[in-house]
Amino acid sequence: MAETVAGAAGVRLSLTERLSYGFGDFGYSLAYNMAGAFLLFYYTNVAMLPAAAVGTIFLAARLLDAVVDILVGIAVDKTRTRWGRTRPYFLFTAIPYALVLVLVFSVPDWSENAKLIYAFLTFKALGILMSLGSIPYTALMPMMTTDTSQRLKLGGMRSIGTSVSVILGTAATMPLVGLFGGGNQQRGFQATAILFAGLSLIALFMLFRNCKERFDDGSSPRFAVLPAIGEMLRNRAWLICFAFTLLYFVRFGTMISLTAFFAIDVLGHPWMISILLPAISGTLLIAAFIAPPILSRTGIRKGCFGAIVLAIALFAALPLAEAQPPLFLALYIAASVATSVTITGIFTMAAEAVDYHEALFGTRNEGLLSSGISLATKIGMAVGTAAIAYSLAAAGYVPTAVSETARQTIRWSYYGWPIALLALQAIVVLGWPMHARHTARPDASAEPAAA
Repeated sequence: MAETVAGAAGVRLSLTERLSYGFGDFGYSLAYNMAGAFLLFYYTNVAMLPAAAVGTIFLAARLLDAVVDILVGIAVDKTRTRWGRTRPYFLFTAIPYALVLVLVFSVPDWSENAKLIYAFLTFKALGILMSLGSIPYTALMPMMTTDTSQRLKLGGMRSIGTSVSVILGTAATMPLVGLFGGGNQQRGFQATAILFAGLSLIALFMLFRNCKERFDDGSSPRFAVLPAIGEMLRNRAWLICFAFTLLYFVRFGTMISLTAFFAIDVLGHPWMISILLPAISGTLLIAAFIAPPILSRTGIRKGCFGAIVLAIALFAALPLAEAQPPLFLALYIAASVATSVTITGIFTMAAEAVDYHEALFGTRNEGLLSSGISLATKIGMAVGTAAIAYSLAAAGYVPTAVSETARQTIRWSYYGWPIALLALQAIVVLGWPMHARHTARPDASAEPAAA
């Protein structure tokens, strides 16, 4: 049964529940991180598909998510079951999500056009199932507690789940492909996908079993969709969270898809893939412990802005350290820790935007607002990955004979994209309302003033 706002705020979440909430991100992110890090490489170097066509697949599939994600968000807001509003989605999509991950890395030996169609359909299916799970998952946090400190702890646990999924999905993938494939990368990728699918299933069932929905505003499942979307677009906190998340994942998409090429063709050290890839978000494991106290003290705006400025300075120093792998890795990991602080901020911003929405309009619409954040994640990943695929195609990248033009394109894309996107994130976060949560509803015609 739903509790009052005061009751929900006063609940101290158990360690088991917080851990299980972190398992949720692990379950959904493991498949997505494996795909994000290696699907471009798998499609071009194993399935032998043209890079430009692969870029179009990524971009087209993710742009279609604009419709899918909004529909899923609306469905969550209209859902009322004996398991709650979000939990049935975890239960009924876990197995299909795991199966589709295996299919994504099982491109058959067909004609090129048939393989492209197969790749698009399976990749799109993975995205739809990700939406059906991740949007309710994001919507769950504001239903579990209305206390900001508890939300920061949940965000920390979610960061741990993300971090572990990144470490497994990136650092462990290629060694596992070699172990299971024995020289056959097709078989190796498929076997690794099966293993990760099983781990995801366990994590998602733990999420369903142990996490509870405590707070519901009691709103009717029937509401007008277009006016609700209009209200969402007038929610300043949500708009800032959307833009900040979008930019974060454009950067994430560029770096995670380019790292294997960068380590092999620019640095000349393939062994560094297993360090660089996990560091992109694997450092969330560190940020999970340092971000909550930092952001509690500084606030989301100042804390995220400071972390981004530090990250920009560290990324700018990387080209000077290419010839010194230990120094390069030290700078890179430090920059990754700094950017990882901001992802914990994003998780909390998404929950705070729900409270801000209620203060403005008297409704929470957790599902709809969460769908927008999920959409920002997917579009960001799609744009980042597609941009790299198109850049490789324009530079004439050939896996068996990498030209100097292609090598320089990879080098400066790896440095330039992150710095530019981080700078835009810094500008965006300055617009975050410093106190996004409001206990009383103000005049809906005027936005609450930022402190």
